[in-house]
Amino acid sequence: MAFGRTSLGSTATGGRAIGGGGQRPLSDINVTPLVDVMLVLLVIFIITAPLMASSIKLDLPRTAAGQPTDTPKFVSLSVNAAGEVFLNDQPVTAEVLVERLRKAAADSPDTEIQLRADQAVPYGRVVELMGVANQAGLHRIGFVTEAPPKKP
Repeated sequence: MAFGRTSLGSTATGGRAIGGGGQRPLSDINVTPLVDVMLVLLVIFIITAPLMASSIKLDLPRTAAGQPTDTPKFVSLSVNAAGEVFLNDQPVTAEVLVERLRKAAADSPDTEIQLRADQAVPYGRVVELMGVANQAGLHRIGFVTEAPPKKP
């Protein structure tokens, strides 16, 4: 060292310090615990800040345009093993099916078709019903299946 004393109590010239008979305590502040505590607090604030922002109480204006939409509408289209078609559990002919699907599409274009088909129904028949629904203006089709039995 060029200046002063080191923690061992020696001078810059290498001799013993006056009155020193060993090591002297360092007078530096250990900042490691301070940094650790500050980082923990920072993480806590980062996590809790979004929670505090969402708890702001507001008195929002009321309007009919801001009402949430109703639950999604759907129609049930079923085909049994014999090939008979049911719309909302009512048997229908091909002409009545097209008419009712067009009416459902006119009421709400977001209406979903929940298609239930027996395993024995040929794939071509299922695709034909999907085409009828698509031409009627209903483009959202959900396939309803049954969960396999749980194994003990």
